[in-house]
Amino acid sequence: MSYRCVIIDDEPLARELLEGYLEKIPDFELVASCPSAIDASGILSKNKVDLLFLDIEMPVLKGTDFFKNLVQKPEVIFTTAYRDYAIDGFELNALDYLLKPIFFERFFQAIQKFLKQVEKTELSNSNDTTINKSDYLFVNKAKKQIKVVFDTILYAESLKDYIKIHFQEEAPLTVKESISAFEKRLDNRFIRLHRSYIVNSKKITAYTKNDVEIGRMEIPIGNNYKDNLLPFLNSI
Repeated sequence: MSYRCVIIDDEPLARELLEGYLEKIPDFELVASCPSAIDASGILSKNKVDLLFLDIEMPVLKGTDFFKNLVQKPEVIFTTAYRDYAIDGFELNALDYLLKPIFFERFFQAIQKFLKQVEKTELSNSNDTTINKSDYLFVNKAKKQIKVVFDTILYAESLKDYIKIHFQEEAPLTVKESISAFEKRLDNRFIRLHRSYIVNSKKITAYTKNDVEIGRMEIPIGNNYKDNLLPFLNSI
C-alpha cells in the first residue's frame, strides 16, 4: 500500500530536506511539494492525500489557519522553527510536531506514528465490537488480574516502583509497575507530559504551555516533554 503525501513549506531548503527524507521511506508517495498553502489548496481538493507535512509560520496564510479550514483533513505533521506553536497543533489534533532543524531520526519517528495510526484505524473499522483488545489492558493487583478500560482512565502518576491510576468514577488503583512500562501498553490517546504523569488526552478540560487540567487536577508539563506534546494529539 502506498501513502500519498504533500509537503507545504515556504522555505525551499526545508522542502528539499523533507523530500529527501520521504525518498528513503518505502511506500510513501510525494504528490506535491508546495511553497504556500494557497498553492496546495487546489492539489488537496483534487487528490486523495493521506499525510500532510505542514509548516506553520508562512506568509499570507499560516499553516494552522489553513488546516483548520480544510473540509477533508488528512493526517497532519506540523513543521516549524518555533517551539511555542506546539499548543496550536494540539488544538488541531495533529499527529506530530517537528521542530526545525528536523533530523532524519525524528522524522522517522513521526512516520512510525502515522503507520501506527493507520493500523489502529484499520483495526477499528474491521471490528464491530464496542470493546476490543485495543480498548483495555489488565494490571496485576494482589495476584489478581484486573481489567482497566482505557476510556475510564483520567491519568496515571508514578510512585517510584508503583503507579497510581486515577479514574473518572472509580477509586484510584495502585499497582506495582513502572510508569514507562505502563506507557508502552497504552494507546495514543495517552500522552506522557512529565516523567511522573501520563494523561488521557480525551479527558483534558483546560491547558496552558506549562500544565494541563483534568477537572480540578493540575498536571505539570515537564520541560523535557514540551516538544512531544503532539504525538497525542490525535483523538480516537
